[in-house]
Amino acid sequence: MSVDQTTVAKIASLARIKMSDEELARMAPELSQILDWVEQLGEVDTSQVEPMTAVIPNTLRLRADEIDPDPLTGGNRRDDVLANAPAAEHGFFGVPKVIE
Repeated sequence: MSVDQTTVAKIASLARIKMSDEELARMAPELSQILDWVEQLGEVDTSQVEPMTAVIPNTLRLRADEIDPDPLTGGNRRDDVLANAPAAEHGFFGVPKVIE
């Protein structure tokens, strides 16, 4: 795709960028090269490439989901916790019905 100096001037005007004639003359072939390169990228067959969010594998940094083995501060104390609940049903806190 070829971009001429008039097109660059129009784009600069729309972007409210003041450019001299010298800058317009220098920018036109540069934009043409960029658009040619983008057209070349469109010719690459990506039908066998799975969609990805990054080119390198990323993993989330999460801590291991482990229960604290300490009997006083660790988990697996559901009955002790539910002993203080005003209403407990089937191992869960009982709450009043909100939606009819």
